[in-house]
Amino acid sequence: MQLYQEYLKPQTIAEAVDFLTSAKGSTAVVSGGTDLLLDIKQGRHDPVDQMIDVSGIKEMGQISLEDDFIYLGAAMTHKQIIKAPLLQEHARCVVEGCGLIGGPQVRNVATIGGNVSHALPAGDGTISLLALDTEVEIASPEGAAWQPLIEIFAGPGKVNFDRANNLVTGFRFKSKGEREGSAFHRVMRPQGVAIAILNMAAWVKLDESGNLDKVRVSCGPAGPKPFRAVKTEAYLSGKTWSDTVLQEASKILAEEVSLRTSKHRATKEYRHQLLPVLLRKVMDTAIERARL
Repeated sequence: MQLYQEYLKPQTIAEAVDFLTSAKGSTAVVSGGTDLLLDIKQGRHDPVDQMIDVSGIKEMGQISLEDDFIYLGAAMTHKQIIKAPLLQEHARCVVEGCGLIGGPQVRNVATIGGNVSHALPAGDGTISLLALDTEVEIASPEGAAWQPLIEIFAGPGKVNFDRANNLVTGFRFKSKGEREGSAFHRVMRPQGVAIAILNMAAWVKLDESGNLDKVRVSCGPAGPKPFRAVKTEAYLSGKTWSDTVLQEASKILAEEVSLRTSKHRATKEYRHQLLPVLLRKVMDTAIERARL
């Protein structure tokens, strides 16, 4: 099977956008290609006229700290993310989420931009980024613009921007401040190669007394799109973490998620049982890290 008619490798974001907008047939953007190429081979995606490989674009393969923001290029591989000292310090949940994606061979080439653009409700990289209130940069013929990551998802595998003319180029989130911590955890089988039965990430900021000042919680698959548990966050913010608070937060979380049964992974009922387990794990770990 021929996967594409023409292979293009732009060296700049502007060149990549130009390739997209000037294409006369179907296009697909890849960097690692671990999802798309397999989808084409297995008949879930049609072959394309032009395959645009953005792995050679320098600014999309970098991590930097600028004006209290961590900038993460969309072409960064999961292996690079796991090993990046800047992310180990400022974004532990992202390091943990990307460290559980696929096996070593996949992590060597798969990218964070691909994980997000695939728009799966349980994407580990996506869920971890949401807990950090991440923004995404999207380049178009009109230029580049930042917007909240949570706003780009339209459904399973669907986004709110035109893939034919727009390119995800990077992400940014606030650097880790005093008394802040984050964590990611998931349950799945078999370990390391399958989509999560349920995953969850948390970010916390403690006040001077060690109580929860601000909290963010994300999880998946908790609906048709990657999910932020805003009602649970609102309840937890300002509380003193305890078993009683965990129980009430778990009830609120169970009410705001939309879980379903998957014949390939788990029942709706089992996923509901996992909610308090994962919430305790990510909150305990994030709080512990915030106290260091």
